[in-house]
Amino acid sequence: MQKPNISQKAFWDVRFSEIDFEEKSLHVMEKVFNYGTWKDQVAIMKFYGLPRIRKEIVNAGYLRKPVLSFLCVILNLQKNDFTCYNKMQSQPLPWNY
Repeated sequence: MQKPNISQKAFWDVRFSEIDFEEKSLHVMEKVFNYGTWKDQVAIMKFYGLPRIRKEIVNAGYLRKPVLSFLCVILNLQKNDFTCYNKMQSQPLPWNY
């Protein structure tokens, strides 16, 4: 399978050359949307396509709040459609501030 033309910026913790972009697509999407550049995000959207991203990204374990808001807009989803958002809501902070 061909690889997307993305930088290695978001993949500091793995060997970039060994990533299986088909099998680990959710991991790739999560890393690129959270830590990649804008060019990387555009490349991932072109590589996987919005329908596939919409189907898979809702299962992400962690998305930063601005990323979650961005994905809601471009994918026409609600925050509560995302597993990470529902997990975040079910874990109250240990203190009030």
